[in-house]
Amino acid sequence: MSRSIPSRRSLRLFASALFVGALALSGCATEKPVPEMKPATDSTILTEYGLDGLDVREIIDTLDSTPVAERPTDLLASVRPDALELSSSLGEVALPMPDDEVYVSVAPYRTQTHDCHFHSLTTCLGELSNTEVDVTVTDSTTGETVIDETRTSFDNGFVGLWLPRGIEAELHLESGGLNADVPLSTTSDADATCVTTAELS
Repeated sequence: MSRSIPSRRSLRLFASALFVGALALSGCATEKPVPEMKPATDSTILTEYGLDGLDVREIIDTLDSTPVAERPTDLLASVRPDALELSSSLGEVALPMPDDEVYVSVAPYRTQTHDCHFHSLTTCLGELSNTEVDVTVTDSTTGETVIDETRTSFDNGFVGLWLPRGIEAELHLESGGLNADVPLSTTSDADATCVTTAELS
């Protein structure tokens, strides 16, 4: 009896299913839960997800602010202090972060949160989506106010902050008469880019 040979299309569908399964398990993981795959050029992934022509800052802002229901389900975008790592069934690439800025995404909460260290732009979900939050960031060394603005959290429940690289800072949040204070750091490539410890009380 002859054995049938899987078609290329079947193999591609199988590989995609494996990737989506791994992505579904990843959540806001601190490790990189990506199956072994081929390297990709920057343009391969960026073109596939409509991000070509954008710099790394614009890509991050675009993905973090995209409504949850419209986010690509087969793309993992992990924000590290030194790079934005993009992974999909097409492959994976790392785009360098700006020399003078670090992106930190903060999810204030009242009743529930989750562990997170490196922010995932496509899978992380916080409790308070589309919520007005007063945000103040103060340089702990100089006392300088870095950010003092009223923001509305993205649909994923996070507020995205572009901060100067190389500082220790204090973050103060206020929403609905409740407050939270947490330390921030942008001095090391091991520093968190995902802050889920800001409990409003």
